Amino acid sequence: MAKITTATLLKMKQQGEKITMLTAYDASFGKLFADNGVETILVGDSLGMVLQGHPDTLPVTIEQIAYHTRCVRAGASQAFVIADMPFMSYATIEQTFQSVIPLMQAGANMVKMEGGEFLLPTIKALTERGVPVCGHLGLTPQSVNVFGGFKVQGRDADAADHILQQALAIQEAGAQLLVVECIPTHLAERITKALHIPVIGIGAGAVTDGQVLVMHDLLGISSGYIPKFSKNFLQETGDIKKAIAKFVADVKQGHFPAAEHSF
Repeated sequence: MAKITTATLLKMKQQGEKITMLTAYDASFGKLFADNGVETILVGDSLGMVLQGHPDTLPVTIEQIAYHTRCVRAGASQAFVIADMPFMSYATIEQTFQSVIPLMQAGANMVKMEGGEFLLPTIKALTERGVPVCGHLGLTPQSVNVFGGFKVQGRDADAADHILQQALAIQEAGAQLLVVECIPTHLAERITKALHIPVIGIGAGAVTDGQVLVMHDLLGISSGYIPKFSKNFLQETGDIKKAIAKFVADVKQGHFPAAEHSF
């Protein structure tokens, strides 16, 4: 795989080629995903749930994300690696500056932050200082206690319009990528068409510029609840490498997610 950059991802959107993204937390899976055509790897705060066994992502720390980012980078030298900013690690601009240092030094190409309007000055400040940013709208798991659970966002017209306006504002502030999670397909399509930066969906239909899944969900090894938007590719293929290849192929061809994985 040639080295993936923000320019690569932007060109893929412009040419209509779907972008694939999986979470990874170690060198072995980072290498496996990169070697099998996954362009972007997210070192997600999902590690709090799938690795540490917590009910949500809130206990994860910057130090833990940095550690796992370093591991993934060691295995996937050419992939585009995005590091999640954990809960309350970017409450102020100054705090954010301190938080991103270990992540970028660990090998991240970009950091991801959840939220809308309050993040705009932070996104602008980071990009001005050479730190690429991925936004995250819709269901933002760090706000699970505000939402009252893991619920689909943007179902009514006003809420949908608000999310679209947030997406445009995040782009204007300098973000170079956006993840939208658990929103209706029609809203995901509006956002994808309105933005010139790539939009990656999870539980947002097949209309976005790319798809992301948690690796444990893709392999069917998550303990407890498996989200509606996920699919066990290992069950279908019987082999980990074939499961990854099937995910990549299905995303590229627009076969995943299907209607049953969407809202």
